[in-house]
Amino acid sequence: MSASDIVEEFGLMPDTEKLQLLLEYSENLPDVPSKYGENPELMERVEECQAPVFIAVEGNAEAVELFFSAPREAPTTRGFASVLHAALNGKTAREITDLDDDFPGQLGLEKLISPLRVRGMRGMLFRIKRKTKELLDS
Repeated sequence: MSASDIVEEFGLMPDTEKLQLLLEYSENLPDVPSKYGENPELMERVEECQAPVFIAVEGNAEAVELFFSAPREAPTTRGFASVLHAALNGKTAREITDLDDDFPGQLGLEKLISPLRVRGMRGMLFRIKRKTKELLDS
């Protein structure tokens, strides 16, 4: 699924159903591989998130893999992580770095959730882009 597919999916939903869609995404976030579960220090904390969310980025210019650790008790934040995973995992580094910085705003959730939560998703995207650029520079 592409980022534009996800924006379209959210765009087709009435506001009353967008949060439900986000919660459905939260149920589909893959578990982190054991190497991160056993060594959480290998992941980077997303400080902008109220819940403890951690990200790891692996790969190269042709394919980037994303890993998120987000608590089930924070379904909105977990949903954001899952949306970003669905939109960006397996994409090229160029596709990730070229994604519009306003992708979180394009989902139409800003009037439904607190600005702090949207800030958390923007923080996740910022870190993904930064870590992807670091992969390219190494």
